[in-house]
Amino acid sequence: MSHDTPPVYVSNDRQLQNYLSLLTIDQPRLCVEFVKMKDGSNARTKRPHSSASEVEYTYEDARGFDGFCYDYSENVEDEAKEDEAEYESEAEEEDDEFSTRFDVFDDSDGASSDDDNFTVQGEREEKDEDLPAATQNRGHYFGKVGSIGNSESLTVEMAKLNLVVGQRYANKDELEKRVKLLAVRDGFDFSVPKSNTTVVNIKCRVEGCLWRVRASQEGDEPGFVIRIYDLVHTCSVTERSNRSKQATPDVLGPLYRDFLGDIGPLVKPKSVGIIISKHFSITMDYWKSYKTLRFARQIDMGTPEGSFGELPSYLYTIRRANPGTITRLQIDGCDRFKYVFIAFGASVAGFAYMRKVVVVDGTFLHGSYKGTLLTALAQDGNFQIFPIAFAVVDTENDDSWRWFFTQLKVAIPDERNLAIISDRHKSIGKAIGEVYPLASRGICTYHLYKNILVKFKGKHLFPLVKKAARCFRMADFTEAFNEIEALHPELHGYLQRAGVQMWARVHFPGERYNLMTSNIAESMNKALSNSRSLPIVRLLESIRNMMTRWFAERREDAKSQLTTLSRRVEKLLEGRVTASRLFEVQPIDALRVQVQYGTSLHVVNLDAKRCTCRRFEHEKIPCVHAIVAAEHMGVSRISLADPNYRSNYLVNAYADSISPPDTALPVPEKQD
Repeated sequence: MSHDTPPVYVSNDRQLQNYLSLLTIDQPRLCVEFVKMKDGSNARTKRPHSSASEVEYTYEDARGFDGFCYDYSENVEDEAKEDEAEYESEAEEEDDEFSTRFDVFDDSDGASSDDDNFTVQGEREEKDEDLPAATQNRGHYFGKVGSIGNSESLTVEMAKLNLVVGQRYANKDELEKRVKLLAVRDGFDFSVPKSNTTVVNIKCRVEGCLWRVRASQEGDEPGFVIRIYDLVHTCSVTERSNRSKQATPDVLGPLYRDFLGDIGPLVKPKSVGIIISKHFSITMDYWKSYKTLRFARQIDMGTPEGSFGELPSYLYTIRRANPGTITRLQIDGCDRFKYVFIAFGASVAGFAYMRKVVVVDGTFLHGSYKGTLLTALAQDGNFQIFPIAFAVVDTENDDSWRWFFTQLKVAIPDERNLAIISDRHKSIGKAIGEVYPLASRGICTYHLYKNILVKFKGKHLFPLVKKAARCFRMADFTEAFNEIEALHPELHGYLQRAGVQMWARVHFPGERYNLMTSNIAESMNKALSNSRSLPIVRLLESIRNMMTRWFAERREDAKSQLTTLSRRVEKLLEGRVTASRLFEVQPIDALRVQVQYGTSLHVVNLDAKRCTCRRFEHEKIPCVHAIVAAEHMGVSRISLADPNYRSNYLVNAYADSISPPDTALPVPEKQD
């Protein structure tokens, strides 16, 4: 950005952040001045570099172009109404809601699960954006629109649209599409005085102008060959450029996509209209811009209708490229799409090295046909999201969840040491009872807290409810629960009806470790927010691409870990080891010791891997008392941790890779 850039006025923090995100340089120097307006509000003024104090800002993934900005509106509701037909931004609302959740654990993948305050290692956070490949390939054009250098590049690129005598086109429609692009580029309209099965004549619409194109078939060869092309207009520019009949969205879409800009999920229709208006002086209202962007996206993504037709072939190629992958496609009696399920072979194999807790959830899709994305996830020994399976269904109901769990059971069998965590959706509970009768069902405590805050006015009781849910010892739970009953009998009754064994840690019949909420599912929804408006095959491919990246990066990261336990477990134990120095130890017998700090006294049995604080028992990670006892008795503290937290388990979990489909190989007409 040049030093003589004029001031840009923004009215709030969000607009300032959005403006910064559009800068095309990595480390700009900005001078920001806060000005008090007459109405008492604050305006942020971005001034030239020479004045005010300096503020450094780095934005690694900035996208934008000089002189324009995306159409971020102060009135978000009005903008959402304009765009609600197909690209409605419900994901942003969900993400904002998630940012206020009570339990947040940001890991290196942008995924969250801080269910028991396991802290981050200080690693660099990475944002998961699974944009279509075409978006990334053309970003450099979009980033430089409006600059002198880019104008020259654009002129060179658009020169490829020129017609040449001898060019062959597959049919007349292809030829007319090329002429329409040329007409928009050069600002003229044309007419077609002659067109039949063998010859097509095209000329400038201005009477007497010598610009013309003549194409005809060449013998029995298919297609049309340009025979005559008079490229010079002899009419006045004022006569030929006063209208743009050919500038329809189906023509502007390919022109914008190939030469002007980005088509990713973050691009808004108004931005497309601004760019096209700048370069071609074409009037663009909102809906024309919207349709233009939709046509541009369909070139790469295909239509939603066509994407459903591609599903069988796509699933076949995925299975062929990834042995062990489980896919299911359910259609109705009229051969129409109903459900699809996919569990990659690498996930199925890797789940053997996970703690046996599965979190399931559903989230809305934003495409033309809507629908719901169902997910099944685990958490690895480094507290990272481990995707297991995905499904697209019509909606969350008894049939769809039963079908989903039936397919999931092929990958994850029903057994007593399995726990399934979800929200309180009744259909999920029914399906788990039917398909996974041996598994223990737990409900997300965040959803429980949220319902309590809505249903009851006693917000002051919320900390007490949270304490009861997270207690490790029965005595602590009983004390907290009795206090709730004394203060608010109705709330106490509600918690009992919700099923104490499903939300209270001490009453849970299985093992849920640190996973008290379904936050990892919410985080996955957030990671896929930009993909949830894509046609179904592109959605699945976006998921595949994200998992390919995750597995590759985590495989290398796991191999680089030199410690016996995973990096984040080591970090967790580091704090406990430091705290353990304050405790005193007294042997009881050959197996037990007492560990005391002040009035706090606990008994540890290292052989049974138990402590009276119950944290060791529930987490399967040595508590501070077990660490003190192990040091006193000469026992390896590492040996006390569950094997699932070991680095070699992490390596094995991501040992298999996830490959893209091989489209070069033929797909049989009848797939298995």
